[in-house]
Amino acid sequence: MTQSNKKLAVTELALRDGHQSLLATRMRLDDMLPICDKLDKVGFWSIEAWGGATFDTCLRYLKEDPWVRLRELKKALPNTPLQMLLRGQNLLGYRHYADDVVKKFVDMAAANGVDVFRIFDAMNDLRNVRVAIKQVKLNGRHAEGAISYTVSPVHTLQHFLDLARGFEDMGCDTLAIKDMAGLLTPAAARELVSALKDTIEIPIHLHCHATSGVAEMVQWEAVHAGCDIIDTAISPLAGGTSHPATEAMVAAFQGGAYDTGLDIELLQDIASYFKEVRKKYARFESHVTGVDTRVFVNQIPGGMISNLANQLRDQGALDRMDEVLEEIPRVRKDFGYPPLVTPTSQIVGTQAVLNIISGNKYKVITNETKSYLKGMYGKPLGEVNEEVRKLALGDEEPISVRPADLLEPELDGLTREIGDKAKSVEDVLSYALFPTIALEFFNERESGQLKPEPLDAPTEKTEGQESAIVPTLAPTEFNITIHGEEYHIKIEGSGHKSDALRPFYVKVDNVLEEVMVETLTEVLPTADGNIDARKASKGSKRPKATKDSDVTTPMPGRIVAVNVREGDRVEAGQTVLVVEAMKMENPVHAPVSGTVKAIHVAEGDNVNPDECLIEIE
Repeated sequence: MTQSNKKLAVTELALRDGHQSLLATRMRLDDMLPICDKLDKVGFWSIEAWGGATFDTCLRYLKEDPWVRLRELKKALPNTPLQMLLRGQNLLGYRHYADDVVKKFVDMAAANGVDVFRIFDAMNDLRNVRVAIKQVKLNGRHAEGAISYTVSPVHTLQHFLDLARGFEDMGCDTLAIKDMAGLLTPAAARELVSALKDTIEIPIHLHCHATSGVAEMVQWEAVHAGCDIIDTAISPLAGGTSHPATEAMVAAFQGGAYDTGLDIELLQDIASYFKEVRKKYARFESHVTGVDTRVFVNQIPGGMISNLANQLRDQGALDRMDEVLEEIPRVRKDFGYPPLVTPTSQIVGTQAVLNIISGNKYKVITNETKSYLKGMYGKPLGEVNEEVRKLALGDEEPISVRPADLLEPELDGLTREIGDKAKSVEDVLSYALFPTIALEFFNERESGQLKPEPLDAPTEKTEGQESAIVPTLAPTEFNITIHGEEYHIKIEGSGHKSDALRPFYVKVDNVLEEVMVETLTEVLPTADGNIDARKASKGSKRPKATKDSDVTTPMPGRIVAVNVREGDRVEAGQTVLVVEAMKMENPVHAPVSGTVKAIHVAEGDNVNPDECLIEIE
């Protein structure tokens, strides 16, 4: 089924998925606002500017209130619908929230400026999107249901058509095909869109990442098959794990039956602006900036590969990436073939990393994996490996009801819990989604200490210039000569042990090595612009883990809960700590039965695998 002489609509992704895909979601509001006037004049169907990982990143790294960002962008873009990405019952976090939290979040997002809500569920479980969609409609906003597109033995064309019909029946205004991994091929896109046009009446919106190198062809075929709206990113934030370039797709359809009508010269001005802005975020650049066709084999989104690389660097195991990439499809099969999109991509990816670095499959199982296998994220389309489920749950039975049906209302309790640290309903919702990070943000805001992470490398004075501060950028690839022998050195990445001790991963004549670097001085800029060099601390004062009874963490992370006190009696296997790592909460168990002799950590502490966190005797 084809269409003709119909204007093609375009959603611009520069303010959300473009920089999320390529710059680790680090673009600041101050770099968005100056170009908003021109963006607003283009005539986009919508501009995606909120949701996804932006909420977390604003609080955690940028020290911006995400609600303030939303209001400021709405004010700066008065003529263009503002779009957000919402994970159904997960909202913007990594667990399901009670219905009262979901409803209030949608209410406040609408009140603060969201016009278009793209709503999806990682499991494609329609039970998990119903409440959010209904609330969007009650607020008089545009509800766009999104299919999480994936490929597996159980994900058939008929399954996707059934999902689309379900979204339409719920009252969605448009349907999005969310191809987060870039798995769609031109032929598959043509088949899917054609079948959807024969099945539903609402417009179809295509979102496909450029990871695999065929996204432009996919969009071309989809539009000619009847797709009404496409997602693009302005060219400096396009390609790689991002999306097709806006200007390129506007030019491709210009003058034909699907002309977008957008001003390509105005788009060039916008591109010039973002070309300069991107330079400021060089330290956050994705390592996956080109085509990665491995996704057709392993089905792992490029952004997930970048995240896995960071996880493995933190573990000092970057050289085991190939093993992890081979393990992910096996874990995915064990889990019933979930689509790999937040949060299931993090759950599957983290579990695969743990399976490899622990040397024993499912020896360490995250809380999120346990919740997933219990059914707390929804029902997998495929069959779950019951042996793996037994390892995670023991004799506990999985649930069959909608996960949120088991959750009591949370909002009143959260409001009391956060107390006067929350200055608004929006603050309570921030706390609901990210309790530890939001509380830290509120405390820093109260004390006037909000300070975003630096954009630049460390700085130092140049000789002869008393007040000049210039970047000190170390080379990442060079030759060195020792005793007449020349070696080629290339820095591949770095990890984190402590503030004073840091592993670097370097290739010496193409052989990967780990080098431990101990910092003996720290460089601190003073208020007058000078440099204060001091002796660095020697890192953690915790004792090393030397005994089988010592409690350690399987990975670097942050303590989010200490479940015991000194003198408590514990049993082997009992959860004594919870460590947040890779955005997942990981229970840490007592290795032996005994009495807690000493506790060397508190909530909020950063910890490493070689440290003794709790002594048991």
